[in-house]
Amino acid sequence: MSDTVRYEVNEGLATVTLNRPDAMNALDNETKVALRDTLRRAADDDAVRAVLLTGSGRAFCVGQDLKEHTGSLERVGGSALNTVEEHYNPITLALAGMPKPVVAGVNGVAAGAGAGFAFACDHRVMADTAAFNTSFAGVALSADSGVSWTLPRLVGPSRAAELLLFPRSVKADEALELGLVNRVVPAAELAAEAEAVARTLAEGPTAAYAALKESLAYGSSHSLAETLDKEAELQVRVGGSADHRIAVEAFVKKERPRFTGR
Repeated sequence: MSDTVRYEVNEGLATVTLNRPDAMNALDNETKVALRDTLRRAADDDAVRAVLLTGSGRAFCVGQDLKEHTGSLERVGGSALNTVEEHYNPITLALAGMPKPVVAGVNGVAAGAGAGFAFACDHRVMADTAAFNTSFAGVALSADSGVSWTLPRLVGPSRAAELLLFPRSVKADEALELGLVNRVVPAAELAAEAEAVARTLAEGPTAAYAALKESLAYGSSHSLAETLDKEAELQVRVGGSADHRIAVEAFVKKERPRFTGR
């Protein structure tokens, strides 16, 4: 694996850390490939029951490494943007479609694709010193990394258009007010708080979480009747899980369930 992305698994929690602190975790080709492959590894690892995505240093991720991108534009022109299909799309789908919960620990600025990756996670914990910036229009580009899908669902279509057309720094307090994040904590507490949230999910009913994610994604683009059918299908699936039986037995006994992730 590349040194630009760290991967650690501890008691069911996979921590994926973008590790180019001197470049504010900008996404060069090596990092994009490593992040894509690492997320796929986490998705396929039965020992992983939740994922925490964060950054090292003072940034979460500032998006595309523009120094590398400048060289690519000089060599191949617009074909340099094939990175969206090769890297950004698979990374975004890996986060949003991960069959287990994903928490973003937004430790610093998250811009462009960095913001998009955070928005694709299921839960976002943000340091009070961090900020979001869509940034795409600032470099004369359209949105990528799923932002045109996730952002309107987080803040509504009108506010999403504003944030994309007039990119600016959205600081933590405003991000919380807008609904871009679930909670804001002091910067010194970010790592511990984000890990605590992710670890709580890692101890939960993993199959049920996967079904909930699938149900939410399906319901966002289907009718009520179709969504009801999907809910029935998913309930049958998770109703046969070991964790469902564990939860029911614990409820009857008035005990706390100890889920296995199966």
